[in-house]
Amino acid sequence: MSQSLLSKMVKLRIFGKSPVNAYLRLNKWVWNHHPPSITNYPPISSYGNFLLTLIRLRADRISNFGTLFLRNRPQLELMRRLLDQKAKGSTLKISVVACSKGAEVYSILWAIRSARPDLNVIMHAVDISKEVLEFAQKGIYSLRTPEFSNTPIFGRITEEEMEKMFDKDWDKVKIKSWINEGVIWYLGDARDPALVNILERQDMVVANNFLCHMDPPEAEKCLRNIARLVNPGGYLFVSGIDLDVRTNVARDLGWKPTIDLMEEIHNGDPVLRTDWPWKYWGVEPFNKRRRDWKIRYASAFQIVRNI
Repeated sequence: MSQSLLSKMVKLRIFGKSPVNAYLRLNKWVWNHHPPSITNYPPISSYGNFLLTLIRLRADRISNFGTLFLRNRPQLELMRRLLDQKAKGSTLKISVVACSKGAEVYSILWAIRSARPDLNVIMHAVDISKEVLEFAQKGIYSLRTPEFSNTPIFGRITEEEMEKMFDKDWDKVKIKSWINEGVIWYLGDARDPALVNILERQDMVVANNFLCHMDPPEAEKCLRNIARLVNPGGYLFVSGIDLDVRTNVARDLGWKPTIDLMEEIHNGDPVLRTDWPWKYWGVEPFNKRRRDWKIRYASAFQIVRNI
């Protein structure tokens, strides 16, 4: 069924009510009364993607600042493994685009500096919100009330990791100085073509969990712009995005998917997987029966060439 026909169906009203909404409510009830394991079967997965298409056509995509420390552990592990390519004492240039409240920036720095304290890490953290960027730069977080969103920012971190990453002061914690030293915080828009001139080319660029909040044409244009930040031979990490958008751009620009830990990373963010297919940011089950599975499910790519 064509996208235009589906769009018309979503907008259809009968006596002021949407039949698509009723259809989705019925499907959600049936879906929630079956074992989760059946969603891994290809026919069920395909039907789930059809439901997700309807969800996305009727959704208002709105950015939010919900994030977590150590959100996707397999992705952090892959970053650590890629560091084996760096010579001892060398410089690593890395940028986190749409850094939000800083949880991802500090998680990455903790993982990298714990594994390779010999590296000279230059981190650029970019966000479009001045208020959120200033909050992230302080590195101070409440243990009681999440700031800017209701997401439990410490929901995936252990007590032992808390002690290693933070200094505690009553009901607040502050990121340890050895983790956040040297971070360059930049107020900027990931869609800005001038961004590459400001940040220069990077060895790694992380662009997670914000492109899904853009309509597909805008997300594709933004992703192409972000890719310009990566040095030829460097790596781009991008999850939390419509898979069709990422696949189209990766194929068109000749990106090389990183196979190592691919499935673990795809399943490593519980928010993205458990919300499928009922939230527009959800991602489908990993399916090796697809001919394009390597490029479709990769969230880390080596940028072989750049423009």
